[in-house]
Amino acid sequence: MNEQLDELYRDIIMDHYRNPRGKRKLDKIDIRNEGKNPVCGDEIEMQVELEDDKVKDIHVGCMGCAISVSSGSILAEMVKGKSLSEVKKIAETVKALLRGEPVPDGVDVGDLEVLEGIKQFPVRVKCALLSWTTLVDALESHEKGKDVTLSTTE
Repeated sequence: MNEQLDELYRDIIMDHYRNPRGKRKLDKIDIRNEGKNPVCGDEIEMQVELEDDKVKDIHVGCMGCAISVSSGSILAEMVKGKSLSEVKKIAETVKALLRGEPVPDGVDVGDLEVLEGIKQFPVRVKCALLSWTTLVDALESHEKGKDVTLSTTE
């Protein structure tokens, strides 16, 4: 990556860290989950309000490093209004991006592109994936009709 692009990505990550999206707690909660990354100390609380098969609103309360908070903020922006299957496809794209694998066709990575450089630091990949793993675990449990309050450890 060139230096200008590196600087732009740093700026975007720091903007999401300083001004995280999805911070407001929800009045109506259909799905709730908590996640922890014991290696880094990141903790996340996630609340989802559904409407039909779509994410109507989402709360992502993350305490931790800049990568974890930024990734959760990007998640909050990206998944609103998306169907559950679209959300899972985006999450798979995030995993591929962070592992250096090809991104599936037809998925707009948006601000997720700024997280791509994290693949160079394997210990930080868990930080970036925490919010996505926490959300997908909650969605899959919801689809199976299980309790909507879970706890995920990455």
